[in-house]
Amino acid sequence: MNPDQGPLPLEGITVVALEQAVAAPLATRHLADLGARVIKVERVGDGDFARQYDAAVRGGMATHFVWLNRGKESVALDLKTDAGRDAIKTLIAGADVFLQNLAPGAAARLGLAADDLRADHPELVVVDMSGYGDAGPFRDRKAYDMLVQAEAGLISVTGTPEETSKTGIPTSDIAAGMYALTSVLSALLRRATTGVGARVSVSMFDATVEWMGHPMYMRLYGGRQIARAGLGHAAIVPYDKYPTQDGTILIGVQNDRGWDALARVVLERPDLADDPRFRTNIDRVSRRAEVDDLVGTETKRFTTAELDVRLAKAGVPAAEVRDLEGVVTHPQLSERDRWREVDTEVGPVKAVLPPWTFDDVESAMGPVPALGQHTDAVLREFGIDVLEGPSA
Repeated sequence: MNPDQGPLPLEGITVVALEQAVAAPLATRHLADLGARVIKVERVGDGDFARQYDAAVRGGMATHFVWLNRGKESVALDLKTDAGRDAIKTLIAGADVFLQNLAPGAAARLGLAADDLRADHPELVVVDMSGYGDAGPFRDRKAYDMLVQAEAGLISVTGTPEETSKTGIPTSDIAAGMYALTSVLSALLRRATTGVGARVSVSMFDATVEWMGHPMYMRLYGGRQIARAGLGHAAIVPYDKYPTQDGTILIGVQNDRGWDALARVVLERPDLADDPRFRTNIDRVSRRAEVDDLVGTETKRFTTAELDVRLAKAGVPAAEVRDLEGVVTHPQLSERDRWREVDTEVGPVKAVLPPWTFDDVESAMGPVPALGQHTDAVLREFGIDVLEGPSA
């Protein structure tokens, strides 16, 4: 953090997180980037099991853990012991926010039920994260990202006409993490005026169902299942991958003005722009295959680079299909100075800045903690006797 910059938005806020995997750690990492102090409580011995997902980062660290846990303090506690449970309750008593994503009912069995915590600390914001919510027939089911994507209908609309697919990133986890982040910020804002905290529940299922807006409402009101369209769009044409002389390019025409510019200016086919069969998006969707074939025939006249320039100049949305090497070397990141170094127990690693950009402060992006790195210091700070051995 630049010593000349002002305070980060959440400086002075303390968060205790009993978390693992992706959804909750994503929410609390954003809180840490915004300046909150995040105390991450982990299991003695193994810690957050995301630490063992892979060993791809220098020194054998896991990519998920490095991505999701910078800027936190790691406190290792055995919550099966009275001493461990007493310790986390003391940490929570000194916090503004307690966030957990244990299995359903596990927090209550540890004496960490939201209602009990808030009875003693009414100003506390408690966020309980789960797979399917705290009631209903799916309450106790395992809720891995792929499974929630399936139950929420996301897989049914993802993939090609021949084959379904989950998304290539943990969408349900990320959706839940972002809604948990929003709920914490909202609850803290309300508490600033009322002095009263909140109990919030966020489920991966509910978060993903919310993101299913168009397909879900098309089924609800239109009476039909959205067809899988690969890179295409169920409700917009042309919106897909099209061939070029040396590869492919994505073109996404959002409205009829865009179609006119694509046909008339980019492809130099005013006859297509004027053809009444293709004039509106509804017309083009009804003739999807014909439109895609016509556009694809024309795009093959150009190299990808040539077509990319023509599309940009005409204001027609388009993109090259980049692999991940193309992303990490993307000029839009490098030329805007979006990469930073983050410290870890084995030295600095690269990480990209969070998506928000404040004009007066830069996100904290603190070190990625080693397991239990801060246990003794945090316990002493909170007046807790340092726990020895396996009961720590």
